[in-house]
Order: sequence, then C-alpha cells, then structure tokens
Amino acid sequence: MTDTPFTADLTLHPAFELIEHRHIEALSMDVLISQHVKTGAMHYHLAHPSDENAFLVGFRTQPMDSKGEAHVLEHVALCGSNKFPVRDPFFSMIKRSLNTFMNAMTAADWTAYPYATQNKNDYFNLLAVYLDASFFPNIHPLDFAQEGIRVELDENDKPQFKGIVFNEMKGAMSGEIDQLYHRVAHHLFPTTTYHYNSGGDPADIPDLTHTELTEFHQSHYHPSNSVIMSFGNIPVAETQAKIHEDALIQFEAGKKHVSRPEQRLSAPISAVDTYTADEAGPDQTHHVVAWLLPSITDPKQRLALRLLEGVLIEHAGSPLRAYLDSHPLGKAPSPLLGLDDSHYEMVFYTGLRGSNPEHAEAVEQGIIDLLTEVANSPVDDETIETILHQIEIDQRHIGGDSIPYGLNLMLEGFSTAIHDGNPIDVWEVDEHLQWLREQVVDPQWLPNLIKTHLLDNQHRVRVTMTPDSEKTARLAAAEQTRLDTIAMDLTADDKAILKQQALDLAARQAAPDDLSLLPKVGLEDVPTDISFKEGTQKQVRLSGQDSTLFEYEAGTNGIYYYQVIIPLTDAIGNANADALPVNDVINHPLLPIYLSLLSELGTDSLSAHEMQAKQAAHSSGVTARISQRTNVDDSQAISSYFVVATRALNRKPEAIDLLKEVMEHSIFSEHDRIKEILQQRQAGWQSNLAGSGHSYAMQTASRGMSRQAQLEYVRSGLPALNALKDFLAHANTDDAQWDQLATSLMDLHQRLISLPKHAVIICEAEQTERLSSLIVDSWKDSQATTASNDLTNAVANIPSEFANLQLDIALNGATDTVKALENGVALDVADLAWLVPTNVYHNASAYTVPAADHPDTAALMVLAPYLRNGYLHSAIRERGGAYGGGAGYDANACAFKFFSYRDPQCAETFAHFDASIEWLLNEPQTDEQLEEAILGIISGMDKPGSPAGEAIKACFANLHHRGVDWQRKMRASILAVTVADLQRVAKQYLQGQKHARAVLAPYDKEEAVKGLGFEVCRIKS
Repeated sequence: MTDTPFTADLTLHPAFELIEHRHIEALSMDVLISQHVKTGAMHYHLAHPSDENAFLVGFRTQPMDSKGEAHVLEHVALCGSNKFPVRDPFFSMIKRSLNTFMNAMTAADWTAYPYATQNKNDYFNLLAVYLDASFFPNIHPLDFAQEGIRVELDENDKPQFKGIVFNEMKGAMSGEIDQLYHRVAHHLFPTTTYHYNSGGDPADIPDLTHTELTEFHQSHYHPSNSVIMSFGNIPVAETQAKIHEDALIQFEAGKKHVSRPEQRLSAPISAVDTYTADEAGPDQTHHVVAWLLPSITDPKQRLALRLLEGVLIEHAGSPLRAYLDSHPLGKAPSPLLGLDDSHYEMVFYTGLRGSNPEHAEAVEQGIIDLLTEVANSPVDDETIETILHQIEIDQRHIGGDSIPYGLNLMLEGFSTAIHDGNPIDVWEVDEHLQWLREQVVDPQWLPNLIKTHLLDNQHRVRVTMTPDSEKTARLAAAEQTRLDTIAMDLTADDKAILKQQALDLAARQAAPDDLSLLPKVGLEDVPTDISFKEGTQKQVRLSGQDSTLFEYEAGTNGIYYYQVIIPLTDAIGNANADALPVNDVINHPLLPIYLSLLSELGTDSLSAHEMQAKQAAHSSGVTARISQRTNVDDSQAISSYFVVATRALNRKPEAIDLLKEVMEHSIFSEHDRIKEILQQRQAGWQSNLAGSGHSYAMQTASRGMSRQAQLEYVRSGLPALNALKDFLAHANTDDAQWDQLATSLMDLHQRLISLPKHAVIICEAEQTERLSSLIVDSWKDSQATTASNDLTNAVANIPSEFANLQLDIALNGATDTVKALENGVALDVADLAWLVPTNVYHNASAYTVPAADHPDTAALMVLAPYLRNGYLHSAIRERGGAYGGGAGYDANACAFKFFSYRDPQCAETFAHFDASIEWLLNEPQTDEQLEEAILGIISGMDKPGSPAGEAIKACFANLHHRGVDWQRKMRASILAVTVADLQRVAKQYLQGQKHARAVLAPYDKEEAVKGLGFEVCRIKS
C-alpha cells in the first residue's frame, strides 16, 4: 500500500447514478454504490489507498439441472470474444500481464471473473478483455467441445467422452466431502438451484448442448443481471467510463434473475446415500444434520446467527464442538460444521464422521438433546463477549497474503450483493454489533435464537452417507453403457461428422493465434526496484538470555502480531551458536504431530477446553509452525526456525502472556483430547487428497533431491498419512501407545523450549514501545532451562509407526529401504505411484537442479513458465483434457518439476513433459515468448501482501538469507535471461538426464501404472 496521503476521487461517470456513499473508518475505505442508468447494472466501488487495484464482474447464474452450463460457460467465455477473437485470451493475458491475480469461478448461484494488478495500464488492459469476454464471448462450438464435453472416436472407432470440465468434475466429485456436500444440498433444497450441482455432475454433463450454452449466456450474462465491483486508488469515473463505453452502452434494460426462497418442509426428513470408497469398512459413515435458515440479506439476522454459531462451536470448549469431538459414535465432527452463508438462504450444519449407519438416529437425537440443554441454560457474559471479540478481530484483520486484500473484501460482499442485499453491511459491522450487544442483555434472547432457528425449525434434514466400494465401478459401467448405446446408434455419416470435428478441433488448437490483437504490458512496465519492508532490531533479555526483538511498524488496523522464534540452525546474534544445528529436533518424526497439538491442549493449570476458551477471549488463537528453507548455496543444508504466533487487538495485551503460557506450561497427558485431534487430522487429510493430488505427486517425485525435500515427504507426505492411520489403529487396541506418544511429545517439547528465544512484533507505530516492553516483561521471570538431552537416541522409544518415518527407513515408500544413499541424498528413488480415492491422474516428473544461489537459477525459474506457455498448456490441457498442467523450479527441493492436475491421461502426459524439452531445443523460439515468461515470474515476485504479511515475509526472508540485496540480485538476473540461457539449462539439467516420476492414480489403475514402470503404494483404508 502507498505511504502517501490518499484522497479518494468520488466523482461518478455520468452514465451512473449514486445510490449510497459510506465511509468505513475501520477499513480506510469509501464505498460508492451506483447504478448504470440505462441497464440497471449495479457497481460497487471500494475507494482505498492501495496501489493493488482489483475488479470483478459477476452474474446471477442459477441453473436448474446438473449439466454444468454455468461452469462450462465460465470456461468457454474466456476462449475468445468479439474484440479479441483469439483462441485463448484468458491464458494469453496471464502471460502478457503483471497481474497479481487472475481467475474465473463458478459458485452455486453466481459466476464471477476477478483480477487484480498494481499497474494502472495493466488494470485497464485486463478490464477490456474481461468485459468483452463476459458480455460478448464468441462461444465457438469447438471451444465448447474442448472445454465442456464432446464425443470423440478412438483408434478403434469407439466413442469416448472428452472435455476439460468433464474431467475436472470427475476429479472434483471423487472426493468424499464434495460428494457429501452436494448430497446434503440435494435433500435440503428440493426446489431451488442448490438442489443441483452448478459445476456439473459427470453423469449429466454429456447431456449439455452448445445451443443450451448459448441460451444460458443470453439469459444470464446481461448487465441487468450483473454485479460489478472495483477496488483501489484508481478514480471510480475512469473505471466506469470503460465499463460504459466498452460494454453497457450496447445494451438496453433486461431481465434480472431473482433469488427465491426454498419451500419450507413441514417436518424434518432423513435420507441415506453413498459415496465412493476403495474399501467399505466400519467407522466410515458420515451423519450430517442440516437446518435451512433465513436469507443472508438481513445483516442483523446474519450477525445473530454468527453469534449463535460461535456459542456452539467457536473453540474446542464450546458445547456442541466439545460434544462432537468426544462423541463415542464417531471419530470426528463432520467436515460440514457451522454456519454457511454462501447461499441466498443460510444453512447450519453439524454431525459426525467416522461413524456407522445404524447410529444415525442416535447421533441426531444426541445433537437435539445437546442443543436443548444449551437453550435451557444461561449463556454467560464471558462466552458472548468472546464471540463478539472474535467477530471484531475478523473485521479488523487485513488479509491479502493468499488472495489480494481488495479482492477478498469484494468477494466477502459479493454474495450479499448478488442477492440484492447491501454489502456495506458485511464490510461495516459496528452498528450491527451494537445492536447485538443490546439484544444479548436479555438472557432469553440467545436461547430463543437456538429454539427458533434450530430446535423449532422443521426444515431439518439428516443425511447418512455410507462408503460404497462398488460405486466407482458402477459409475464407470453406466458411462460405458451410455457410450455403447451411442456406438450402436452411430451411422457412417455420424462417425464422419465426429472425425471431422476432432480434426477441426486439433487444427484449431494447433493454429497460431494473432496475439497482437490483445493488449499487453512489457518489461518496460516492470518496476525498477522491489518493495521490502524494513524493521529494526533491539537487543533484549528473554528468559534470562541475550535475545533479539524484531520490530516492524505497519498499518495493522488496531491489531498486533506477535511471534516467538527459536532458531534450529542459524544463530540469531550470538545466541547458542555452538549448539546449532538442533538436528535431533529437525529430524524428529513427531515434529508435525507436535506442531498440530501444541496450542490445542491444556496446561498444568487449565484443561484443553479452558485453554481454548482463554485463547479465544484474548487472541485469534495460538499457532505453531516450522519455517524451513533449503540454504541458498547448499541443497543438503537447511535454515530452520520454530515459530509460535498469535495476533490480538491492541487492547488485549493478555495475548502476550498467553503465548508464553502455551510455550512453558503445555502438557501432553490429556490422551482423549490428543486422540480427538489426531482422528480429526487424519480424516481431514484423507478428505483433501483429491484436491491436492498434483502437490503430492510433485512432492513424491522430488523426494530425493534435497534434505528439505526428504523431510517434507516423510513428515507431511503420503507416508506420514499412512503412519498416522496405522498408529490410530494400533492405539485403539493398546492404550499404552498413548502413554508412549505423550512421553515422546513432552520430551520434544522440553527440548524445544529449552532453546534460546527471540521475538517479532508487528504493530502500528504508536504501539511499538508499549508492546515491546510488555514482551520483555512477559519473559523476565522466566529463566533459561538446562537443555534437555539430545533426542537422537530417544527416537527408538516413540511409537513404531512414527519411528518408521526416519529418513533412512521411509524415503522410498514402495520398498521401505533407500536404494542408494550418498551424503544423505537418495540418488536412486523409485518411480512411485500412490493409489488414492480419485477418478483421474495427477502426474509429476522431477529433475535435480542447483540451489537458489547458483548462476543458473534465474534461467531455470524463467524456463518453467516458458515451457508451460509455449507447449505444456496446449498439450496437456487443450489437447489432453486435463484441468491443468505446467512446470516449476522449486528452490527448497532443488528440483525442476513437471506436473498435471485432474488429468484423464498418464503415459501421454509424461511423453508431453519430455516433448516440451525437445520443442524448446529444436523449434524456433521468440523473444516475445521470453518476455511473457519473465513477466510471469516478476509479477509473482511483486505480488503484495497485507501490511503485517509484508513484515513477516521480510523478517523471515532475512533470517533465511534471502534479504533485499539478495532479492534485487535475483530480480536483475531474471530480467537478463535470454532464450539461449533457457536452451542451455534445459540441455544441461533436463534433456536425457536422470529424473524421478510419480503419479497419484485411481485404485482401479494399479495394473496400468505398474505397466508403466511404477512401483505401487496405496493409501490405507
């Protein structure tokens, strides 16, 4: 964000009329709500001093079937438009832009096209492309065939279904949580759009026609049915001028789709359904109880229900959450838990996972009994104040570290705006919080809320989802039967038409585009320097030892960010330099388990539930993590720090002592609580496999290429998931395992907290002195402890399942031994296939490359987008039908990686990886392609974070020896890369070089991947 004073220009373009203007002090933002006079299109502008300007145009899309027309249209609209008749303007603009975010997304009842950039010319370039794509797309039949669905004949003239969305949704709907969510919605919403899968059900997508798609665009993508939002410091009139002149002026007023309420049930209902599973065993059933609630457009009701949610499940000590955590009839709370305000009408979910079908009624009745008990008991003022405190923290926290801040704000208000509510009520809650405080004075108000919206609400659905090991085969058989029917009905003329369509599509995909039709920025638009947050270092005494306090001053909106850092490798100052590195901690197999448990347990004076309540009352919570990077000059050395962090309101200094309490007084003797957390960790991990398959494939392929890559694979990769499953199965029949685990965790804890500590504080300038003094005071009575014994030999005493995660045992998961070790690096790991619950492939190859400080690193970084843009995108996505694919340089793994995501192909994709290298070395290359690749790298490097996020990033960049001078040098190297450099490093490190392959594959593809030379592992049921 800019440091210069900002005065918003709030003058509207004459084609728009003002409906409301509101200044929101807490967000330093002016909101202008205006309406386009001619068409009725709504524009919400968020005037803010940020240089990162953002925009989105969205539409109410409410399909009444599961053919996926909204989702397919989102794809096809970005495949060429009236002003920009190139085949792929969206992906082409990614290459020709300095964007910090570009995407398109389909929700249950809306479709949106958002972007963000820090460059004003780029902003208007993207605005022109986005407006034309959304309002004037070509919707070419061949783009529909490529992106949506088509029938294509194989070499034996047998028909097959192909299409990117078809394959994407096959992958998406292979996850059990996606299946659960859609089946609950199916029963909870019997008559409205939420009854259907807006993304498309793979069984229904083949029914979609090109004509239906064009009709859907005509009926839904009209200005009168749109919501437009913008954010940043560009004057609103400039944006509105482009919106008016490039799009809206060409329309008259049209039809607006209006959200309608669901017909309410007269009595609760129940349903039983199934989800796909490799094996259908016990303790795999989901029970979900869901209530339909009022509309999101009433801000007071929405906030009241947020309070209700908080009272019930805010933290582990909240009554409903505590009840579900320890429920004897299940392993963990349902992944569908809490208030969902993403639909027109809100939903409250609760339930259990890891149960059995016969427990459905008991689970539901137990939940009703618990809610009745809560409604009949007074809710204490402290609990209510805690929830109001959490709402305020959420309101004040400036995000933007994963998605641009302005875009995040827009999306938070978008669902309300799309349903004709006022999004200002989402962005400014102070008035409604005051109303809430007035209501809770009445001791019966909150109990009545529970009774009205839950206990007495007849629109309640209980859905039981059981595992079905034959469902995948049945779905495949049904698809094949349909294809067989198509084959029987095909005439010679039909086959000729299909073959010609395939030829036409291939020709269209291969034809060169005239990209000069698209606007672009160039290297001349790249900022000459980088933004890097500078802080100060103060020498202090913490725990009786010399320590460093890093102070960063930033606009944090009334919140401070506090972290304690314990070096595990590099000394900060002169503290404990002789005792580093702490390899027994870094290599400890239980470290990830410890990190997940530390802030979730009790202390020597408070139970886990009491400690959770205390954290929620004074902070956003406490987190623990390891910040670890491969050294810039050595693939076998790492830079590692143990970090415990929190954030809190300026008026809550208690969070400083709270963090110390977690570090010094946590205990690991609450076996039941540890069991609850580990069961939840395992269930959530398992459920997320399908959505992260390409990440696990790349991690597996690169597992032998650096010490950091080894540690990541065996600690957070698929071997660790199997180890956790094995341990839980063992411990459920042998209680002694919990004692063994607790003892090992406490040993690790004491070892960690015995090490020298340093601190980071990020806050507003006027708060720095006060908070820094409080930090020093917090630790002044805490004396340094004598370092515990080295834990290297103690690893033999930890539970065997985790002991097997030692590097020399677990690295090569297929054979349980490392074939060859040299200086700790596995030089000959197997090509590995992991069988997981999915319907598609996730493929990866990895090549060993140098660490980050090597002269070739810049070329390797640029090589990745160059190969993606020039070859891989077309081959893997457009022609191969995968949802995505590409390449990347990984400085931590010291690997150059190829990958594909939700891919119907395996062997063909690995061939594409190899072919991309040959394309680079043997085909003509251009400086324009080089410039596009460099722009992509630079825009990623320059992506801004939140004020606090920028400070944290700078602090750890310095700690990991990647400070501002190093970054400037790397930036200059990237800008100097030539095509010859790319060809040289590709020849040196990739062409014909030894590499490792990995794939996450469906269970039923075991023989197929074995035939491709993969050793096979499987995620255990």
